Amino acid sequence: MAPGAQAKRFAAYLDRLALAAEHADRASPLKSYCTGLLLPGERKSVEPMAARLYPDNMRQAHQSMHHIVAVAAWSDEDMLEAVRAYVLPRLEQTGPIVAWIVDDTGFVKKGLHSVGVTRQYCGQVGKQENCRVAVSLSVSTERASLPIAWRLYLPEVWAKDGTRRKETGVPAEIRFQTKPAIALERIRTAVKRKIPVGVVLTDAAYGTDTQFREEITDLGLRYVVGIMSSVTVWKPGQGPLPAAPWKGTGRPTKYLRRNRRHAPITVKDLAFALPLQAWKKLSWREGTRSPLQSRFAAVRVRPAHRDFERTQPYPEQWLLIEWPREEAEPTKYWLATLPAETKLKDLVRMAKELHRTPFNTTQQFLYCFCRVE
Repeated sequence: MAPGAQAKRFAAYLDRLALAAEHADRASPLKSYCTGLLLPGERKSVEPMAARLYPDNMRQAHQSMHHIVAVAAWSDEDMLEAVRAYVLPRLEQTGPIVAWIVDDTGFVKKGLHSVGVTRQYCGQVGKQENCRVAVSLSVSTERASLPIAWRLYLPEVWAKDGTRRKETGVPAEIRFQTKPAIALERIRTAVKRKIPVGVVLTDAAYGTDTQFREEITDLGLRYVVGIMSSVTVWKPGQGPLPAAPWKGTGRPTKYLRRNRRHAPITVKDLAFALPLQAWKKLSWREGTRSPLQSRFAAVRVRPAHRDFERTQPYPEQWLLIEWPREEAEPTKYWLATLPAETKLKDLVRMAKELHRTPFNTTQQFLYCFCRVE
């Protein structure tokens, strides 16, 4: 790349964002704010960024940058549309879209007054921390990914606190939603916008939710989603019992059945019951020093969550399990609605695609449009 070419590309990108800011006087502080997010420095609030960018005029820079973040009434949806229109065609030049990745990104915050901040799990530090969380949807090719939608998660304690909502300007129409519900809204919008379709990928925080998986299927999308070890399924080749025959009196029964001798099991128990020959050692991509590899097994199963309240069994799908040889028990589980003829290596490659989304890229991109002051 020629000297200065990257800076020119970044300037062109910021020009597109400035157009979505609606007023010309917002262009300069918006560009400064986005630039500050990408510069070195631990603190990404307005004041230290203004000091790094404009050491001789910090006060005025702070005021204008703070206004664009905390006061100015620009539309985040319009801003997102500008990003998608500019970046998505360039992303597709690297290859077709293969996945839609649902994830959440935590922003560690030291104070207690920023919207949505509370003590909760933060993936950035891998533990419970005082933070805010944004739910994101990214599209991914084999080589690159782009966040296309997100929403700040408003914890229930915040959603019910009228005083804090008023003080921080949370709109009245914003109500508590679980993270899977937020993600589903973003996915529905992407479908309506006719974003190039990929397999929906996410971790167990979302994939364990049966309604989340069902709604993805109802939208005509396939998925490979992480699940917890406690999720129940029917053994391969099995399913719930049909409704009991009508005996001629009373209301006819219609619901599926199970009993003590015919019942589903957890995916963990199923993993322990698989024969040794079911496990295959596979690598899915090159690491920094050597190929990334582990031991996997995959079987066709039917999910069993409360299917005694259903009239038809859940469709058969893949259960993928990872059990590194050095571990005492399996470490990860996925359910997947990829075709029945899908090879094990392709199941593994798609399941691991989730972990290709660069955390720092997603975090910085989200920071640009989550109002963080």
